[in-house]
Amino acid sequence: METWNEIGTLLGIHLADVLRTGLRFLAIWLCVWFGVRLLNLGARQIERSVDDGDDTVTSHREKRGRTLAQLVRTFGRALVITLGVLLTLNLFIDIGPLLAGAGVVGLAFSFGAQSLVKDLISGFFLLLEDQLVVGDVVQINDRTGVVENMTLRVVQIRSPDGTLHIIPCGSIAMVSNMTRGFSKAVVEVGVAYAVGVDRALAVLRDEAEKFAADPTFGPRLDGPPEVLGVEALADNALTIRTILRTLPGLQFDVGREFRRRAKNRLDAEGIEIPFPQRTVWLRVDDPKAVSQLASKPQVGAS
Repeated sequence: METWNEIGTLLGIHLADVLRTGLRFLAIWLCVWFGVRLLNLGARQIERSVDDGDDTVTSHREKRGRTLAQLVRTFGRALVITLGVLLTLNLFIDIGPLLAGAGVVGLAFSFGAQSLVKDLISGFFLLLEDQLVVGDVVQINDRTGVVENMTLRVVQIRSPDGTLHIIPCGSIAMVSNMTRGFSKAVVEVGVAYAVGVDRALAVLRDEAEKFAADPTFGPRLDGPPEVLGVEALADNALTIRTILRTLPGLQFDVGREFRRRAKNRLDAEGIEIPFPQRTVWLRVDDPKAVSQLASKPQVGAS
């Protein structure tokens, strides 16, 4: 021990100071480790507190809880580690002047990082106003998809073709949320003009009632289906519109299944879903040309 003290004295270092610094260093990073663990436990507790036990439907409360838990893990961990680094530096140098200088540099840097500051402020208000959360189906500017990740700076949405769009919060001009509160599947079916309108409406209303009573798809509805009636008199068909109000985010599955059932039911009832057709009237003033045209064999004739 005396030998180490003599060496430390020659180098201008006291062993007691080294031990104190080492213990402080270990204490700081032990607190950082404990803080990160505490943040992870808190994030898991948030997720457990909003879990309603129903895995078939993810409620808005669950989505918001998962979003907040994700922010606690990312932002909280970065804050704790940054604090640990500053306290560690303070063991070896006086960081007071360093922080003062960093404030001046940060002020100058902020003028060149206005877009970053704008992203952070916009992201904060997106979360504060609960405009969207992880799991929502949204349209942001001209991109549509499912929100996979969200921070104070960017929103990541996955489009139906698998493309991941990373959108800075500061560039978001408009958010269209398709899964907030409830959703609606709009199903339009065209039937032939030769079919009685009232009959077609009765068949679709009956099928909609059966769909609402289905044990698989009925619980996904948020109200009885509405067959509104004839929406348009199109060139080739009568368009009948049906509205199915669903739980948030389920409008796509419900709409696809109802279209399948409507097609099968109309086929079973002998009601035609027409395709575009065109009738051409040919006027010929020359009688000889008419007789010649009539004498020609028809296409496909035997």
